[in-house]
Amino acid sequence: MSFFANFHTHTTFCDGKNTPEENVSAAIEKGFKVLGFSSHATWPFPFGDSIKKEEFKGYTQEINRLKQKYADRLKIFCGFEADYIPPFCRPDFSAYEDFSPDFLIGSVHYLFNGEDCPQDTMPVDWSPEKLFGGIKRHYGGDAKKMICHYFETERKMLEECSFSVIGHPDLVRKFNKTAPFFDETSGWYKNELKETAKAISRAGVICEINTGAMSRGFLDLPYPSEYFLTLLFEKKVPVMINADAHAAENLDFGFEQAAALAKKIGYTELAYPENKDIVTYKF
Repeated sequence: MSFFANFHTHTTFCDGKNTPEENVSAAIEKGFKVLGFSSHATWPFPFGDSIKKEEFKGYTQEINRLKQKYADRLKIFCGFEADYIPPFCRPDFSAYEDFSPDFLIGSVHYLFNGEDCPQDTMPVDWSPEKLFGGIKRHYGGDAKKMICHYFETERKMLEECSFSVIGHPDLVRKFNKTAPFFDETSGWYKNELKETAKAISRAGVICEINTGAMSRGFLDLPYPSEYFLTLLFEKKVPVMINADAHAAENLDFGFEQAAALAKKIGYTELAYPENKDIVTYKF
């Protein structure tokens, strides 16, 4: 199967291994028709793996240069994976208007409990040690409380912000296979997924089927889980397959498996954002 698009691509502008042009070359070699760049962004607050504040314009200039250079071989989009850490940064087109992004992925990587300094924010996906330390420090060791806060934060992001794609909506699963800490079949967890699926549907965004945890060896299946994806299908939420690639070699990692899962659930079309609209195609 030849895949059409990947919109979740990290480069040396943030925490990726390869330059934008190296990713373009790999995408062409792999037969992609569309490539979206989505470097981590916490504009205007420099935090975590985000592009440095002084490099935002350089990033957009480089992606736009590649758009022109490879226009006859690959359609390239310039975007950001924009973090939601209220009140410091939001995945909203109005917040990024100075950089004219083609699309935004809205993601929750950090949980913030209202302390004065975002350096006290808890990272959800850095490592099991950071995760479990954060649960102990910020939630008194109560993993359920942390997970409910995660989905509550996502739902607030979906309600308050304007973006194109929701990134890895059940990121809290990342370490649950290698270092289990909650039961994904429990009623309270399924209820969080149901409420979040409703919020995704209301927001009118695309949900990505993200294979990033597969390429890193943490999960055997993509985000969202099969159960979560079934809820999204029932709500008629459009989906796209994204690699969350931090290395050019992984631009299509796990795509066959992700496509098989989407078809199993009933999807016959994939989507991608263009001009703040949703384009669909058969797969």
